[in-house]
Amino acid sequence: MDSRLVNAVLLSALAGLATTIGSVIGIFVRKPSQTFMALTLGFAAGVMIHVSFVELLGAAIKDIGFGWAHMAFFGGMGVMFLIDMAIPHDWGAEHYEGPGDSAQRKKVMRTGLLVAMGIAIHNFPEGLVTFTGAMKNMDLGVALAVAVGIHNIPEGMAVSVPIYAATGSRKKAFLWSFVSGISEPLGALLGALILAPFLSKTFLGVCLAAVGGIMVFISLDELVPASREYEREHTAIVGVVLGMIVMAISLWALGVSAP
Repeated sequence: MDSRLVNAVLLSALAGLATTIGSVIGIFVRKPSQTFMALTLGFAAGVMIHVSFVELLGAAIKDIGFGWAHMAFFGGMGVMFLIDMAIPHDWGAEHYEGPGDSAQRKKVMRTGLLVAMGIAIHNFPEGLVTFTGAMKNMDLGVALAVAVGIHNIPEGMAVSVPIYAATGSRKKAFLWSFVSGISEPLGALLGALILAPFLSKTFLGVCLAAVGGIMVFISLDELVPASREYEREHTAIVGVVLGMIVMAISLWALGVSAP
């Protein structure tokens, strides 16, 4: 495996394991402020939407043309829609205040495990996101890893809070958050082992466009609605705009440019 493949997988691993940052916050802070959650989720959505339209779709149009790029883009959205229908993504566990009796603790534990399972399945294609971007351009891979990593932080909290509340074990809460994030580098490994031999300019263009569709779907279907659950006086949209600004500055500073 050459160095570019190794670096692409490592970037995906770092992005996926950002769930453990959220786990630590969930375990020790326990109840982050409404403003923090709204800004963080909105910020992650803004980052992902901006990089999808400005860089990924733009690069794909250059490589494979406007029509094919948009077909792949909407195809990526369709894939995420099917995954979402099969494995619902429940953010409600983040609002849990604390367990009562034994039956309630079991219910909360089950919720935490289901959230962990759902996030793990959702994170698998995100591993392909970072891997594909890094194979196109390592600076783009870094930008994507940051974008995916930011939105994985609240996901780690969604896993750790109910499990810690149900068991009182920081170790178990952290472990399950780690497990939910490890599927991301597994997705990248799949890309390295199976997709890498086929990464021609055309195939990579299709992958980039599809990745853009996946990220936009995640942002609009999961992150923005979740952010609005915590919203106070347009905090969510402020987070989205800030995320877009930061990603624009990052792409400019990294020298990454669409066609």
